[in-house]
Amino acid sequence: MEKENKSKKRSFKKIGLWILAISVIIVGGSYLFIQTLTYGATPQAQQVSQEAQTEKNLTFYDSGNPEAVGIIFYPGAFVKPESYSLWAQQIADAGHDVYVMHFPLNLAVLGGNRASEVQEQHPEQSFVLAGHSLGGVMASRYVVSNPEKIVGIVFMASYPDEKGALNELDIPVLSITGSKDGVLNQEAYESGKQFLPAETTFEVIEGGNHAGFASYGAQKGDDEATIPNENQQEIISQLVLEWLAQF
Repeated sequence: MEKENKSKKRSFKKIGLWILAISVIIVGGSYLFIQTLTYGATPQAQQVSQEAQTEKNLTFYDSGNPEAVGIIFYPGAFVKPESYSLWAQQIADAGHDVYVMHFPLNLAVLGGNRASEVQEQHPEQSFVLAGHSLGGVMASRYVVSNPEKIVGIVFMASYPDEKGALNELDIPVLSITGSKDGVLNQEAYESGKQFLPAETTFEVIEGGNHAGFASYGAQKGDDEATIPNENQQEIISQLVLEWLAQF
């Protein structure tokens, strides 16, 4: 009986080791697969981001003017935060702090409430929430849950869903799209307009595409932009700054 019990224990131990090994392989393989889907910053964007302040869960572009409205930004799915450095630095240079948030696996859906970390650290500062693509969807959901904490929201190639419906909130909204965006689901975008306030400001960047809201190169399924990425970055910052002037 004792030998039989020892044999069973060895069998259970082997099974446990096999399960652990398989789990490690699955998790490791999934992580590597996700990395193949992730878009990294261009060398220029990477260099600009290195001049900013990288803190826990965010990259901070300091304007030196904490009394002005700041921007908390949620990146698009599988896009590294460094990719947004060009327009973020331009806006910071014009006088508005920009906080580009970092998320697990570069997915805002895995940390949708992360904006609260910035607000808790700067309770006296007013903020606009902004997001690109999936990041915009998650940003709108945060605003709905925290309407008293955010003074406005900017959608970049994005829109709110039902969980992030803003149509009953008295809050300024800026929606920016690109005329050459091949990734944005146009049907969902049009449907999402029902969840926006009536006074939403809509802007279209002629020749701009989906990937052009950051600087990470070409994106699968996107149309080719007919303007240089640097131009789209400048237009984004100009549109956002003009809209911010109301605060």
